[in-house]
Amino acid sequence: MLNFSLSQEQEQVREQAREFALKEVAPVAWLYDSKDDTPVDLIKKAMEAGLSGGDIPAEYGGKGRSLLEGILAIEEIAAACPGIATSIFDSSLGLAPLLLSENDNLKKEVLPKITEENKLVCFGTSEPTMGSDVSSLRCRAEEDGDDYVLNGTKYWITNGGIADYMSVFATTDPDSAHKGVCAFFVDLDQKGVSRGARIPKIGQRCSDTVGIHFEDVRVPKKNMLAPPGKGFVLAMQTFSRTRPAIAAFAVGAARSAMEYALDFAKRRKAFGGKLAGFQSIQFKFAEMFQKVETSRLLAWKAAWEADQGLDPGISASIAKMYASEAAMEVVDQALQIFGGYGYTRLYPIEKLFRDTRLFRIYEGTSEVQRLVLGGHVLTNYQPVMPPLEDLPLHDASGEDYSPEAGVWRCRMCGHVHYGDEAPESCPYCFFPKSAFKKTDA
Repeated sequence: MLNFSLSQEQEQVREQAREFALKEVAPVAWLYDSKDDTPVDLIKKAMEAGLSGGDIPAEYGGKGRSLLEGILAIEEIAAACPGIATSIFDSSLGLAPLLLSENDNLKKEVLPKITEENKLVCFGTSEPTMGSDVSSLRCRAEEDGDDYVLNGTKYWITNGGIADYMSVFATTDPDSAHKGVCAFFVDLDQKGVSRGARIPKIGQRCSDTVGIHFEDVRVPKKNMLAPPGKGFVLAMQTFSRTRPAIAAFAVGAARSAMEYALDFAKRRKAFGGKLAGFQSIQFKFAEMFQKVETSRLLAWKAAWEADQGLDPGISASIAKMYASEAAMEVVDQALQIFGGYGYTRLYPIEKLFRDTRLFRIYEGTSEVQRLVLGGHVLTNYQPVMPPLEDLPLHDASGEDYSPEAGVWRCRMCGHVHYGDEAPESCPYCFFPKSAFKKTDA
């Protein structure tokens, strides 16, 4: 039986995150957005509270929380500020390649230090010339004795200006596509690492985003997360676990926009009545609520699959694509309910509008998710219904209809013929006898 109820521990995680969001995040969100700055102290405070990095296994000093518990917390923080939430939970993205890797010695060395000292970890696949196309990396990794030497630039790096470590995806041969992709866990406090200026963005301004340049940066082989040829798979495994989190970010932002609009509609009067009393407004809330609830269930399903040890890749793509696009629609409708006030910086909707737009882009654009899902449907999906040529649509009024007679179906137009043999030609499309296939039905 399916069970959508949360355990007591999961409820506690959600309540803790909700309290943190309301007391710590919401009061400073618009201040830091206006300054285009990241509240590093608040990120550290979230780590101390166990909200960030909770997915680190208990054996390494973490809380060993499930992905589902993680996205429960993400939704609550994102409802208060999607940008701050992005920076708070970015370490989970940065740590995912290490946690998924087979490098147990590095886990024993690094993870306890991260939990004890609240170190931040960022994630790097994107570059100035590529984003979702991980197989087109240009950042080079050249083997040199006991090290690899990194040269190149990673771009769009969340928390890149404040992080201590970075999971870096590079290539040993840019012309070999995914076959050369490898991954390393890199200490950013070393010679040859340069952090770029903070990238000015339309939204998510509370989240630090920079480029990071590597010039002859030596990385010990013991810090390798995936050897050449296996880095691409590790990146895809990482996204399968983190895309449900993006869906949760979107759920939080959409829910928040809906709640703000609900409060406004119950108070605002127009044409002799409150906005909430108009059917056109009620229909908007029906659509908004449906999208929030559907998105949450899709995110939960993908997270549950990951926690059960299943491959969550397809569910993660569905959740990420649907939730990110639904959130933009919800926020847009919320702004419409606010009218002119929604377009001002005096109300929270314009910030949510700017912040939410990013969800359709990072960690695989909506177009990439459609490629993933389209490819799955066309190559891996197993239909339940029989092929059309084996599906006779019996017509009792048809000429010579008899359940006992042979059944022949025209593979071109679908006409069903009854008899011991197929007709010489189809009476509808005129294709010859060879176009007919005998079925068992």
